[in-house]
Amino acid sequence: MPKMGESIMEATILKWNKQVGDTVEIDETVLEIATDKVDSEVPSPVSGKVLEILHQENDVVGIGQVIAVIATGNGEEQPLPSPAVAETPSAEQPVNGRSKPERLEAAVHEAAPAAVQSMGESGRFYSPLVRNIAKTENIGMAELEQVKGSGLHGRVTKKDILAYVERREEKPAAVQPAAPAQPAASSAPAAVSLSGNTEIVEMDRMRKLIADHMVNSKRTSAHVTSFVEADVTNLVNWRNRVKDEYQKRYGEKITFTPIFVEAVARAIRDFPMINVSVEGTKIIVKKDVNIGMAAALPTGNLIVPVIKGADQLSLAGLTKVVNDLADRARSNKLKPEEIQDGTFTLTNVGTFGNVMGTPIINQPQVAILATGAIRKKPAVVETEYGDLIAVRQMMFLSLSYDHRVVDGFLGGSFLRRVADYLEGFDAGRQM
Repeated sequence: MPKMGESIMEATILKWNKQVGDTVEIDETVLEIATDKVDSEVPSPVSGKVLEILHQENDVVGIGQVIAVIATGNGEEQPLPSPAVAETPSAEQPVNGRSKPERLEAAVHEAAPAAVQSMGESGRFYSPLVRNIAKTENIGMAELEQVKGSGLHGRVTKKDILAYVERREEKPAAVQPAAPAQPAASSAPAAVSLSGNTEIVEMDRMRKLIADHMVNSKRTSAHVTSFVEADVTNLVNWRNRVKDEYQKRYGEKITFTPIFVEAVARAIRDFPMINVSVEGTKIIVKKDVNIGMAAALPTGNLIVPVIKGADQLSLAGLTKVVNDLADRARSNKLKPEEIQDGTFTLTNVGTFGNVMGTPIINQPQVAILATGAIRKKPAVVETEYGDLIAVRQMMFLSLSYDHRVVDGFLGGSFLRRVADYLEGFDAGRQM
């Protein structure tokens, strides 16, 4: 299972494009997987024949785990049955018709939803795989919260929960830690429409994952949002003047997004402590300026492709990258590496006609900038003859930042610097 991003520890197998016994060419798609950020195709690193498939569709698999075996020899090897149909006798005493390894393996592979909630009272997230094992072993949420996790932000991994289960069964029942008495879990009543005028729509897989990601971000970071209003008249006039000639010269439409990205990248160089992440009590300062840009999909969901080395690109280079990523995001053709390693995120709420927003931080980053709609407004203009009222192109910028590591001075100064770069845009700039 390939690594799909800095904060992605597992992925769900959506579809196997190859089966046991099939031949596969190098870079040919073997399977399709999904994370909370993107659906992606996994290409074969070699040419050969599929000998074994170790995980089935809908399985949640940790990164780095073997999911299939491909023979690259002379083709004399015999395909092996997948675990779903293999019969492995066990010498251990069966429990409820299954031995201990069989019960744990079944918990890993079963796709049925687990009874344990995905988020504990501590705010710690539990993956579907961990929850399924907990359900199989009758481990309630109160007990699960006591399991020490070795994953990112103390997250409980498959290895952690399996080790805990082994230790738990080795202890006599009398010495097991007593969990607080919990009332019998009552299943939530199924949603029904009493009047018949209500439509009940189940969240799709991506929307569920986005929801978990957003809730986890609010639980993780102490969100604060600051606002400034910027006069971007020079910027708007410049774009209106050059956009036709720009497209003829570069073959690209120039939008406001690459100009915003350029200003953000310059401001990050001025305030590098906004370009960090947090791991426990450590602040990880990122030397690369990789700016993610939130893009709306036709389904209504969002995805965040990343512009790598944004501070090293010219405006023409930024325009080309922005347009390419946006087009391929809408057609679901992004590669896994194109949605990972972001260090800062930009979202343009002005696209929807909104004047400002309070965006949620894209973990594990510590800040996200929202740009509002550009509108003509009367504003005070200082001239050598005194102050005048004039019609100007104005917009709001809002920065949400993690108050654990970004205080008001840093967050406010960074936001003001972005606005200064936009206001100071050279209207006579060459393309």
